[in-house]
Amino acid sequence: QLVEAGGGLVQAGDSLRLSCAASGRSFSTYSMAWFRQAPGKEREFVSSIRWTGTTSYADSVKGRFTISRDNAKNTVYLQMSSLKPEDSALYSCAASSVYSGSRGSLYGYWGQGTQVTVSS
Repeated sequence: QLVEAGGGLVQAGDSLRLSCAASGRSFSTYSMAWFRQAPGKEREFVSSIRWTGTTSYADSVKGRFTISRDNAKNTVYLQMSSLKPEDSALYSCAASSVYSGSRGSLYGYWGQGTQVTVSS
């Protein structure tokens, strides 16, 4: 089970830190990722982190967002800074037992999501 937290309503330029707490099993060797979906739009990849710590980011968030993980806490984080109105979306974390990068269809575990709204 994956449970996200940390979303909210912020102003453009603000920062937020999302967390994704896993339970039921250890995800320390899993690839973890964040995806987002805005109303009327398709789900899009935001960032991923392999069990080795290797990270990847969508071009739209590169330099502003940072993904990290704490395997001892079975938790993944997404630090978001310099937020823009176009970052508004439902952010969901996902886990995969194999490296899945930006391919959402390969992630077998998903959380319910946490809403991020950025006002201009």
